[in-house]
Amino acid sequence: MPLGFVNPTHTRPRVMSGMRSTGRLHIGHLIGVLNQWAQYCETADAFFEIADLHAYTTGFMEPQSIREARNELVLDWLAAGVDPQRSTIYLQSDIPEISELQLLLSMITPLSWLERVPTWKSQIEQLGQEIATYGFLGYPLLQLCDVAIFRGEFVPVGRDQVAHLEFGREVVRRFNYLYGDGETILIEPQATLSDFPEVPGTDGRKMSKSYGNTILISDDEETTTKKVRSMVTDPLKIRRNDRGRPEVCPVFFMWKFVKPGHVPVVEEGCRSGALGCVQDKADFAEALNAYLRPIRERRREFGADMAQVEKIITDGSAKAREIAAQTLREVRRAMKLA
Repeated sequence: MPLGFVNPTHTRPRVMSGMRSTGRLHIGHLIGVLNQWAQYCETADAFFEIADLHAYTTGFMEPQSIREARNELVLDWLAAGVDPQRSTIYLQSDIPEISELQLLLSMITPLSWLERVPTWKSQIEQLGQEIATYGFLGYPLLQLCDVAIFRGEFVPVGRDQVAHLEFGREVVRRFNYLYGDGETILIEPQATLSDFPEVPGTDGRKMSKSYGNTILISDDEETTTKKVRSMVTDPLKIRRNDRGRPEVCPVFFMWKFVKPGHVPVVEEGCRSGALGCVQDKADFAEALNAYLRPIRERRREFGADMAQVEKIITDGSAKAREIAAQTLREVRRAMKLA
């Protein structure tokens, strides 16, 4: 999608996005996020964050898992085509300026603004009161600081994250009003909504680690085939020659991304009853493995040299911190702290 605004401090529009380091990624991440990230490497000044601090908001009892997950996360990014030479990959906890900015902005953020973010109450209800911590309540403010510290202009988000971004824009406006003295110290980030709907998992619900319905980027071909065979299809297509409804079938949905040229054939076969679900899933498993094969090969190549992966993270963090330090200096100056 076109990104129109260009900050005078850099020649390309700056895009910032990230993922929590909670484990290996699935094909929903690949289709819905990583393919877009790879495009941003060509068109934007892209910053991609390994959000390990965010992972602690729900995984604070599993620090070792969070640490181990960060390299697996980056391997999936690199395999999917995220180019470390044309983007900045960095570790959130390596940038202390992010945390200091969160502290400073927390001084001007009304508690009611955080409490009205829709995901706060819904996630407490879903995940339980044990995550009702100060850090979890402040999650949207930390998200803002991830973006604001790098003067991010655009943030790729799903519709469920728009409220978080609007909250962040309000905080930025408040900061600039209180301390800007006519200057724009912090930039209000803009949302770029993903063009892709939710990717269904093997059980038809949204593909999610918490549901146990994922197909991982790093799964081997045999595992992938078994998972595809287990996928639900149209519940009304019971016999092979029954007429199907491809619009309700998760397998048909994923054909659109894995092999779009084959979609008309699958749709016609399903609607006419000429194509049974068992054969369709066998065909799709073959197509999915072919689609993932070069991605998995790149993952193996990067995984064979973890020192290189660590260097990508270290170098990216050093570059990111230079920018973050400059932003924080300006914030401290505006607040008369320097």
